[in-house]
Amino acid sequence: MTRQPRLFYCDHYAIPLPEGHKFPMRKYAMVRDLLARDGVFVFEQAEFARPETIELAHDPEYVRRFLAGSLEPAVIRRIGFPWSEGLVRRTLASVGGSLAAAEEAMNTGWGGNLAGGTHHAFHGEGAGFCVFNDIAVVIQKLRAEGRIRRASVIDLDVHQGDGTAQIFENDDAVFTLSLHGRNNFPFRKQRSRLDVELEDRTSDGEYLPLLERHLPQAFEFGPDLVIYQSGVDALETDTLGRLSLTQAGLQARDRMVMTAAQAHGAPFLVTLGGGYSVPLERTAEAHASTFRTAASIFTTVPRTC
Repeated sequence: MTRQPRLFYCDHYAIPLPEGHKFPMRKYAMVRDLLARDGVFVFEQAEFARPETIELAHDPEYVRRFLAGSLEPAVIRRIGFPWSEGLVRRTLASVGGSLAAAEEAMNTGWGGNLAGGTHHAFHGEGAGFCVFNDIAVVIQKLRAEGRIRRASVIDLDVHQGDGTAQIFENDDAVFTLSLHGRNNFPFRKQRSRLDVELEDRTSDGEYLPLLERHLPQAFEFGPDLVIYQSGVDALETDTLGRLSLTQAGLQARDRMVMTAAQAHGAPFLVTLGGGYSVPLERTAEAHASTFRTAASIFTTVPRTC
């Protein structure tokens, strides 16, 4: 028997941001509202991740100081958000959403978090609107529990997943694939297992063949878990993306990844990632399309782990 897929959310936790801040916090609620109209998904509030779980991927001193609000101002500036209790709650819930979605994936074949994808967070510090790296926390938790041995991360956000790459650079059991803008943030790139750099204004016709060429390596690696960082900032309307993909191109991208993942058969986790289009509705619609595509491809028949 199939059942409605569950998605986890934390958009009810607000981060106080100064006027004019460029992070589009409104998009998270917009995405959930769009998907709720479909009547396809069940939405569950994400629980807070436990600090000791986060410490499986991060320096415990960094975790402690962030939670206590005692990080140096320079570290906070690199994160890009002013520290607040609201930021703490939102961050813990975002990681908790990915942990819950990973459990859903292990049980049903796939799971989705309507947040997460915070791939710029390093082992000992945050950056680029990312405090803790939920992708790394999920992998380390499931490995610590002996439930997976190998994992692949398919990062198609327009910005390199530098934090994820750094955390797993010397880890032979994690394959990191990143397709990202050559000239975009972060300007000091890290070394993923496979980096594919894209020139400014890369179009659907250039992007999709590159993805088709390199994507199989993530599955040939033999992962027990596949995590898809599904940022939509490659859209031509994105103010930070510098690429030229269309909505149709992003849909083809998602379908290519998810069809390959379904054929491989390992649990598949979708995290939200970046998106900064003007108008913001284009970002929200692109994010919503990713989860609609997942629901159309994956069945949610309970599985044994």
